[in-house]
Amino acid sequence: MPDPREVDIQAAFASTIVDEWVRGGVAHAVVCPGSRSTPLALALAAHPGMAVHVRLDERSAGFTALGIGLATGAPALVVTTSGTAAAELHAAVVEADLAGVPLIACTADRPPELRDVGAPQTIDQDHLFGRSVRWFSDPGVPDGAVRGSWRPLAARAVAEAGAGRGGPGPVHLNLPFREPLLGDPAGAGGNSLGRPDGRPWHQVDSGPVPPPDGAVDALMESGRWGPGRRGIIVAGAGCGDPGAVLALAAALDWPVLAEPRSGLRVAGAQVVAAADGILRSERFAGRHVPEVVLRLGGPWVSKVVTSYLAAALPGSAQAVVVDPWGRWQEPERGATDFIRCDPTLFCLAAVRRAATGGPTPGDGVVVTEWGDAWRGAESAARAVIGAALGADHGGRGARSLTEPSVAHRLYASAPAASTLVVSSSMPVRDLEAFALPRLDAPRVVANRGANGIDGVVSTALGVALASSRPTVALVGDLAFLHDVSALVGPRGLDPSLTVVVADNGGGGIFSFLDAASVLDEAPFDVLFGTPQAPDVAEVAAGFGWAVDDLGPDDRGPGLEEALHRRVATGGMSVIRVRLPARRDNVGVHQRINAAIVEAVDATDRAGQQGTGS
Repeated sequence: MPDPREVDIQAAFASTIVDEWVRGGVAHAVVCPGSRSTPLALALAAHPGMAVHVRLDERSAGFTALGIGLATGAPALVVTTSGTAAAELHAAVVEADLAGVPLIACTADRPPELRDVGAPQTIDQDHLFGRSVRWFSDPGVPDGAVRGSWRPLAARAVAEAGAGRGGPGPVHLNLPFREPLLGDPAGAGGNSLGRPDGRPWHQVDSGPVPPPDGAVDALMESGRWGPGRRGIIVAGAGCGDPGAVLALAAALDWPVLAEPRSGLRVAGAQVVAAADGILRSERFAGRHVPEVVLRLGGPWVSKVVTSYLAAALPGSAQAVVVDPWGRWQEPERGATDFIRCDPTLFCLAAVRRAATGGPTPGDGVVVTEWGDAWRGAESAARAVIGAALGADHGGRGARSLTEPSVAHRLYASAPAASTLVVSSSMPVRDLEAFALPRLDAPRVVANRGANGIDGVVSTALGVALASSRPTVALVGDLAFLHDVSALVGPRGLDPSLTVVVADNGGGGIFSFLDAASVLDEAPFDVLFGTPQAPDVAEVAAGFGWAVDDLGPDDRGPGLEEALHRRVATGGMSVIRVRLPARRDNVGVHQRINAAIVEAVDATDRAGQQGTGS
C-alpha cells in the first residue's frame, strides 16, 4: 500500500509549482486529458491565476501553446500524460526551438519502478526532445524531503523558456507520479512557501543588449555607411522596433526589404514590399548590387531575394547580421560581421552616430540616386500588383479570385487590430510577394522555424485564446485538413478566430517544382498534388464552425464582406475560397511577375536616361 502522505505530497508538489509559475508570469495552460497527469491538471484547474484550455489531441495542444507564446511573448504550459502522448509534442517543440518561442512542455511519467518492465503507456521520456529544448529536468517522484527545490524548479523553467542562453524557446519537464494520483495538498502541509508579495522565486534580470563598444562607430566610419552608398536593410521577424529601423533607413536612404512579419509593411519612403517581383528583373538586380547588407531579424522566404543576396555577398559587399541572441540567421553564409545586440538599440545608436558627426547629415533625412532607384522600382511593382489583384467591387474588368489575390486582399482588408496567422507553403509566399504596405497594418505571425504546415490552425487558435485582438488565419486546404483536430473543442470554447482556407484541391506549391513538368499528371497528382476526399466546408461545418463558401468566380468584395462580418460576429468560423486548378496557379504567378519585371525595367531605363548614367 502506498503511503497516503506520499499521495498528498504529490498534490502539494503540483500545487506549489503551479503557484510559482503564476508568480513568474505564466497565465495559460493547455491540458490534454490523461490519468498520469492528474495531480498537475487538478492543480492547474484550482489556481485562479491560470487559464486552462483543454485540448483532445496532444499534437494540436502543443501548437496551441505555441500560439499562446507567439501572441503574448510569455511561455504557456502544455501538459500531457505519459507514453506516446508525450511524443506527440515533438513537432511543436521543434518549431518553438527554431522560432524562438517560449514554451514549457510538462510530460507526466511513470515512476522508476514501472520503467523497462513492459508497463502500459510507458516509453523512454528522458531527454525525449533531444537538443530542441533549452533545458530538461526530471526531478523524480515528488519527495517532501526536497520540498525546498520545488519552487526553484518551476521558476527556472520559466526563466530558461523566456530568457535562456539561446534566447526564448521550449523547456521540458518530465514529471513522474505514483498511484494513487488523487491527493490533498493540505494533507502534506500545503504549498511550499513562496517569496513575499507574490514575487517569483528567481527574478531573472535580462534586458535589451546594447551594441558592443565601438561596433557602431567602426561601421559608420568604414566609408560604406552613408547616403549615396549602396546599402540595403533586410528586415524580418524580430527586426526590432519598426520606427527605429525606418529612422536608420531614412538617415542613410537605404531601402528596407520588409518581410511581412517584420511589422514594416507600412507607409514609408524606404519600405520595399515587392522585392520578390522587383528582383526577378535581371536588369534591375544586375545594376543594383549592394555594397552593404544589414540583416535584422529572420530571413525572407523568397528564393529570388535570397539568391540576390547570395550573389552579392561573395564579392566585396559587407554583410552585417544583428541578433540579440547571437543566432546564425544568415542562410547565405556570406556574413562579414555578426553583432550580438538588440536590433532596436543598434539602429538607434547608428542614427545617433549619424547625427553627431558621422557621414550622414544631422537632419536624418536624405534623398539619393540609390534610394530613388529602389523607390521607382517599388512604385512600379506596386502599381502592377494593385491592378492585377485588388478588389474592384464587381465593376467592369473585375477579376476572379486566385491564390495571389486572396493573400493580397486579405492583408489589405484585415482589421488593423487583428493578428494574421499565415501558413507555410504557398500562403506565406503569396503574402510576402503580394501584400502591399498600409498605414494600419495587422500583426503577422507564422511558423517559420521549421517551415512546416504542422499545426497552423492550432497555432492560430492559441493566438486567439491569448489575445483580445481578433485573429485571422490564412491556410491551404492540405494544411487545414492536416490539423483538423484543432477544430475539436469543448463546449464554451469561443475565441475570435476566422480561418480563410485557400482551397485548390491539393498541394499547390508542388506545381512550381520540376516534378510537375517531368511526371505525367496522374502520378504527379497522387504523389505530390495529393487531393483529399473530404470537403473543407463540410468538415468545418461538421465540427460546428460557421462557414462561408466562396467560389473562384467571386468578382466583387465577397471575401472582404465575409471577413468583416465574421470578425464582427466573433466566434470561430471558416471562409473557404474555392480556387482555380493548381496548374493554372503557376500561370497566374508567371503573368503577374512578368508584368512586374516589365514595369520595373521600364522605370529603370527611364531613370538611367534621366541621370545620364
